Amino acid sequence: MNSKTMEEHKKDQKKAKIGIITLSDSKFNASTELDDEDLSGQLIKSSLKDQHQIIAYRLIPDDKEFLLRVLDEMQRSGIDVIITTGGTGISKRDITIETIKPILQKELDGFGEIFRYESYLEIGSGALLSRATAGVYKGTLIVALPGSPHAVKLGMKIIKPELGHLVKHLND
Repeated sequence: MNSKTMEEHKKDQKKAKIGIITLSDSKFNASTELDDEDLSGQLIKSSLKDQHQIIAYRLIPDDKEFLLRVLDEMQRSGIDVIITTGGTGISKRDITIETIKPILQKELDGFGEIFRYESYLEIGSGALLSRATAGVYKGTLIVALPGSPHAVKLGMKIIKPELGHLVKHLND
């Protein structure tokens, strides 16, 4: 279902500067390098490196203040898009959504809706557990994905074709 108008509108997409944050208490090792055990972070990086520029990667614990500090550092460094993975579930340690939603000036509700719909088609009613979301924080797009590699692949399939277009609009 491609629209000629939408395709015209997407011309001149911008190459995005990307920051990746993996939240995981079990994998956290204070490394700034892409951790070999962080399959979801690696999937994000490999999905985007051909079209966009990966500027930063952080593997951090599930900690609200730590996440806020890293988001702010990445935003101030000029990163266009921050993609997080992990911490979106409903357990006590999952803090990503509760941390990110209050700082968003604009939410992209459609991302979460499409993500849950596509998840439902693949896994059934278990998609109810997904709280994937996206929005704008101080001119930077934040996309919060679940931590499972399968969920990251799905999220990247949805968001990747639009990243340059979204960044173009962020700068208008």
